[in-house]
This record gives sequence, structure tokens and C-alpha cells, in this order.
Amino acid sequence: MIRKIAAVAAVALFVCMWLLSGCHTVKGVGEDIQSGGKAIERSSGE
Repeated sequence: MIRKIAAVAAVALFVCMWLLSGCHTVKGVGEDIQSGGKAIERSSGE
């Protein structure tokens, strides 16, 4: 029983760390999408 609890806690900790580190990635993706949109605007002449 203790092994199961420890395994679940380890997985939960890993998932939390992964989600928190992903925050910076989401910001980067947003910046990439924004720069892509600006490039499309420039190429369309508007």
C-alpha cells in the first residue's frame, strides 16, 4: 500500500513540475503565432 501511495505521489510531483515548466513554453508559442500573424499581414499589404 505504501509503495502505491509513493508511486502516485511521485507521478503527481512529476506532472506538476512538467506543467509548471510548460508555462514558459506556452508564452513562446504565443509569441511565435503573433510573429507569424504579423508576417502574414505584411505579405498581404495591409
